[in-house]
Formats: sequence, C-alpha cells, structure tokens
Amino acid sequence: MQAPVTPEKPEIPWLRNLSSCVNYMKEQGYKEDFQVSEGKLMPFDKRTGYGPDQIRIVSFYRFEGQSDPGDNTVLYVIETYDGVKGTLTDGYGAYASEDVSKFIVEVESIQKVNIADGSS
Repeated sequence: MQAPVTPEKPEIPWLRNLSSCVNYMKEQGYKEDFQVSEGKLMPFDKRTGYGPDQIRIVSFYRFEGQSDPGDNTVLYVIETYDGVKGTLTDGYGAYASEDVSKFIVEVESIQKVNIADGSS
C-alpha cells in the first residue's frame, strides 16, 4: 500500500506504506498496538481500557491499496491521559470496523501533527 506522492505531499520514506509508518511511529515512542473492544481502546495485553475522553489522536495517516480496495487503511497515532503512546489501525470506507468507527467519532481531541517535527 503506497501513499500517493503529489506536489503538496512530497515523498517521505516512512510514509511509503503502512508497515514503514508503523515502524517509524514505534521509533518515535508510539510502541503500543491498540485495539477497540467493548467500546474501549485496549492495549493488546488488555491490562487497562481507555474511553474516548481519555485519549487524544495526535495524528493519522491513510494508505490506499493500488489494486485492492481491501488494502485501504488508516493509522491513528494515539496518546492516552496516563502517557501510553501507540497506534491503532483500521480499514476505511466499506472495510472500516464498526467498533473502531464508533469509538473514533467519540474522541474529541483529534489533531493532524507532523510527528517528525511536531508541527500541525
């Protein structure tokens, strides 16, 4: 899944595909892999759950499959109120998870920040 390159969006190596972006986010300290379960954002070890009011979405990135619409993915970069940093992936459009979509709609703090330099 390659992100399109346009004059407004010059090629950034870690934005070439989803796996490169996830790896880059881990290098930046966003190490937790989140999932949504029972209306809560959960680390995969399920040690604690976070409500929509307990997190902020620092940034998000969309990736489009070149030939398979099932490859359309969005990556959310998340910080919790208690300092846990991680990512959540989901499909979008017809492939989006209903649970993730409902959760994301309830999150009030959504920003689009350039992780590399902290700018909006």
